[in-house]
Amino acid sequence: MKKGPKDIELSSRTVSRRALIVGAAQLAIAGGLGWRLQSMQVEQADQFRLLAEENRINIRLLPPARGLIFDRNGIPLAENEQNYRVVIVREEAGDVDEVLNRLVQVVPLAPEVIARAKEEMLRRSPFVPVIIADRLSWQDVAAINVNAPALPGITAEVGLSRLYPYGADVGHVVGYVGPVSDYDLSRIDDKDPLLQIPKFQIGKTGVENKLESMLRGSAGTKRIEVNALGRVMRELDRQEGEPGKDVQLGLDERLQSYAQARMDGESAGAVVIDLETGDLRAVASAPSFDPNLFVRGISVKDWTDLNENKYRPLAAKAVQGTYPPGSTFKMVTALAALEAGVIGPEETVYCPGYTTVSGTRFHCWKSGGHGNINFHESLKQSCDCYYYEICQRVGIDKMAEMARILGLSTRYDLPLSAVAEGLAPDKAWKRDVRGETWRVGDTVNASIGQGYVLASPMQLAVMTARIATGRYVTPRLIKSINGVEQPTGLGDVLPINENWLRRTRQSMEAVVNHPRGTARRALIVAAGMEMAGKTGTSQVRRITAEERARGVTRNEDLPWERRDHALFVSYAPVENPRYAVAVVVEHGGGGSTAAAPIARDIMLQALYDGTPPLDAYPSADRNRIEEQQKRIAERISKINRGSAPA
Repeated sequence: MKKGPKDIELSSRTVSRRALIVGAAQLAIAGGLGWRLQSMQVEQADQFRLLAEENRINIRLLPPARGLIFDRNGIPLAENEQNYRVVIVREEAGDVDEVLNRLVQVVPLAPEVIARAKEEMLRRSPFVPVIIADRLSWQDVAAINVNAPALPGITAEVGLSRLYPYGADVGHVVGYVGPVSDYDLSRIDDKDPLLQIPKFQIGKTGVENKLESMLRGSAGTKRIEVNALGRVMRELDRQEGEPGKDVQLGLDERLQSYAQARMDGESAGAVVIDLETGDLRAVASAPSFDPNLFVRGISVKDWTDLNENKYRPLAAKAVQGTYPPGSTFKMVTALAALEAGVIGPEETVYCPGYTTVSGTRFHCWKSGGHGNINFHESLKQSCDCYYYEICQRVGIDKMAEMARILGLSTRYDLPLSAVAEGLAPDKAWKRDVRGETWRVGDTVNASIGQGYVLASPMQLAVMTARIATGRYVTPRLIKSINGVEQPTGLGDVLPINENWLRRTRQSMEAVVNHPRGTARRALIVAAGMEMAGKTGTSQVRRITAEERARGVTRNEDLPWERRDHALFVSYAPVENPRYAVAVVVEHGGGGSTAAAPIARDIMLQALYDGTPPLDAYPSADRNRIEEQQKRIAERISKINRGSAPA
C-alpha cells in the first residue's frame, strides 16, 4: 500500500527523533569517556603514577646504629661491628625452595639454617626481608653478588651487630642484646616497626634492656628500583634514621675488671661507690658470663654449663642477691638505740657468751664472752650479746626505720636487671605478710643481721657510704647521655646526730686498725689511706644444742652450700672518705678471712687508680700480694676483645 504524504512526513519525524536520541547518547558516552580520560591523565595523574611505580619501587626500613655504651673514661663497653648477611624477600623470590637450593650451591649453608629461614618466612609478611644467615665472609658476599641473576629475592647486605669488648667483666652490668622474639613483642607495648624486622636485636638484660628505647634510635628508609623478577636495580634515595643515644656509665672498666679477677674462683658480689657523686665505680658479680655468646646465638652446651653451675654465673649477685647482713647490721642497731636515747655510748653491757630471752639462748660468737663491754668495744670486737640487750630496749620498729634511713630495704632505680629490694622487717610487715605476731626473739635475731633481715651488696655499700658521709648517698650508674651529665647521687644531710655517726666511724676504724679488731688482717698501712670497716658472718644453717655441746663444726669441714656467708663493708680513707666498698662471698666462711681481704684489695685499687704499691700492705702480706697481683694482671691481659673469660 502506497504511503501518503502525511505518513511519509510522520515517519521522517520518527526517524529524526531516534537519530537525535542515539546521537545524544553517543555524544554523552564520548563526553563521559573524555572527561574520565582527562581526569585520569591530569587530575589523578600523581595517584596513578604512584600506583605504577609501586610495581617497580620498594620502600625498606634502614635499622639505625645502636647507641654505644662507655665507661667513665670513654672506654667502649658495648660497640657495633660490621656484619655481612644474606636476606630473602619471599614476595620477590618466586619459587622459594628453588632459589634457596641455588643459594646453597653458591654459599654452603647447613640444612638447619635453611629450615629456620623457611620457618621464619612463614611467620612474616611476604614483603618483609628475612635474614637467612649472618656473619658471612666477604668471599661469600662476593659469590652471592656474582650469581645475583639466578637468585631472585636474595640480597647480600652489610648490617651492624653488637660486640662487648670486655665480655664477662661487664656482662651483668651492660647486659646483652638478642633477636626480638614473639615473647618480647607480647610483653612490650611498642609499635616501632623496627621490631617487626626478623632478627632485629633489642636489649635483653642490664643497661641494654633498661635503656632500650634510648639506645635503639629510630629507623630510616630507602627506595629501591626492582625489575620484573624483583631484582634490585638501583637505590633511588634514602633517608637516614636517627642513631641511638650514646650512654656513659660511672663505671671504671679497669676497676671493674680488677674486682672480677680478684673474686675469681668465688661465688661473690662486690660494689664500689664514689662518695662524692654516688657513682658506681664497680658492680661485680662472680662468676660472670660472656654476653657475646648470646648475641651470636648461645650453644646448648654453653647454656647448659651456665645453668648447671652451682655458683650461678647468670645471677647478678651484687644487686640481685640478698643475704642476711650479719654483723654489718650492728651499726643500724646501735645508731637506732643511740638516737632513741635508750643507751649511752659509754654504758656497758655484760657479755657472758650468751643471752637468754623467753627461755631461748642466743649465743655470742665468742663462747667465753666479752665481759663488760661498751658501744665502741662491741663494734670493734663484734660482740653479739651487746646487741641482744640494746635491741630489746629500742624495739624492731625503730631499728627498721634506721635501716631505711641508711639505705636498706630500698629498691634503687638503676638500669640493671632484677634489682633487689631487700628487707628491714618490722611488726607490721610480719603481721601483714606472714600473718603472725612479732616476737622478742625476732628482734634479737634481727639485731645482728639474722632472722628476716636481708640486704644486697649494693644496699650494704649505700649504708656504708651514708655512715661515712652523713648524707643521703644514692647510687648512680648513668653518668651522661649523649654528653649530657645526669644528676649526681649526693643528697641531703641524714637526720642522725652527727656525734653518733662520728662515734660509729671511730669504732669502724678500730675494727680494721686496732690489734683486737675483727678485720685486722685487712689492714692498709699506707699513710693517709687507712680504711674503716665492719666484718659480718651470716649463718645459713641452724646450729643445734647438741652440736654446740660437742663443738661447732668448722666451716671448712662442711659442704660448700652449708657454710656461712662472709661479708665486709668499708670506706677509705678514714680522714677524707672517697669510696665505700661492700663484698659478700657466698658460703665463704668468715667475713674477716674471706670478704675483708677482697674488699681491702679492691679499695686500694680504687684509691690508687691502678695497681697499688706493695708498701701499702703489711710487710707480712707483701710476697703473697705480689704473686696475686701478677696473677690478676695476667688474667686481665688475656681478655680478648669480645671474648673475655668468665
